Amino acid sequence: MIGVLAIIGAATAALSARWNWWRPCVRGGMPVLMYHKIGDYPSGSELKKLWVTTADFRKQLEYLRDHGYTAVDFRDWRDAEKGVKPLPVNPVMITFDDGYMNNYDLAFPLLKEFGMKGCIFLVYETLEKHNSWHDPKTEPWLKMLTWAQIQEMQESGLVEFGSHTMRHRNLAELPLDEVKWELTQSKNRLEEKLGRELVGFAYPYGAGAYKPDVRQAVLDAGYRFDFSVRQGISALPWDREEEALRRLLVRGDDTLFDFHLNMTRGKARF
Repeated sequence: MIGVLAIIGAATAALSARWNWWRPCVRGGMPVLMYHKIGDYPSGSELKKLWVTTADFRKQLEYLRDHGYTAVDFRDWRDAEKGVKPLPVNPVMITFDDGYMNNYDLAFPLLKEFGMKGCIFLVYETLEKHNSWHDPKTEPWLKMLTWAQIQEMQESGLVEFGSHTMRHRNLAELPLDEVKWELTQSKNRLEEKLGRELVGFAYPYGAGAYKPDVRQAVLDAGYRFDFSVRQGISALPWDREEEALRRLLVRGDDTLFDFHLNMTRGKARF
């Protein structure tokens, strides 16, 4: 009997070390999912965890539907803040960093199928080109979205766009004047192209989100919502002055149980 209890105890400890099932459920916040690339990772990729297969993405959208979540975008949230229309009971935000063409080819059809909204953060100078910030020796270059694809997604009413700077540089390592250029130029140029106000921003690499002068520059540039890569679920109502919004990184090796823990506990693993 003692041996059985020891085995059970060891198994429980191992599961607790891998998964955060024992954490209390998060109440009253809005989960913000963070994706990058949708599809099968290419040979030689050292960033496999940033690739989520279409099959897994479909299962995750099914989870959201079956658990009563409603996907919202920046406009929905801003309207709720202004008192125009309240957020749904169980809101979730589905975000994609960088603006890869696979977001259009593979993610967008699934968003349409499930009738769910998504938000894509664009790197302005890479559009219609490739992900030039990556070293092709360690991460193959990928095609980025075209303006025609961006326009189609915007007109569908299912995708809203935000800024991910001009060149995807590490804002925490730049002089402040260059930080401000990255922020204001990307916002102004995207607004000119898209014909609407741009209120969402995501920090490349998450860098600068917790560096006071950088974050202040983001707010001063006119962004209403700024998103970090810190794991977790920000409370509603969100205190804009306290910190940038937290997100839930969806990894390519996540199971559906990982996804469930992210949605309910704010963190799946250590």
